[in-house]
Amino acid sequence: MASAHISNHLRANRRRLGLSQDELAFLLGAGSGAKVCRYERLLREPNLRTILAFEAIFEKSASVLFTRFYKEVQKEIVVRARVLRRRASAEARADLSRKHRSLIRMITIHSKPN
Repeated sequence: MASAHISNHLRANRRRLGLSQDELAFLLGAGSGAKVCRYERLLREPNLRTILAFEAIFEKSASVLFTRFYKEVQKEIVVRARVLRRRASAEARADLSRKHRSLIRMITIHSKPN
């Protein structure tokens, strides 16, 4: 089961530091370890402040700690970039800078969503 593997990134990092769910919740400023449990089981998506706190505590990037969410967002961006590229081509927009076109092209061609 893929989600079981992914959900263990938080739990594995918490255990690596020897923290209980309650202790991690305290560091996060959360009320109890129940919230940490929901994050670990992917039942709750953390807000930006919590994601940054996880990065600070575990010294790992959000894309590593939240692999599934990162890949979902990455796929959505690639799809939108392709749409943007088609729109720009269809409209033959002369006002798009070379840098802008290069960015769109880079996202659509070089991104490798899994």
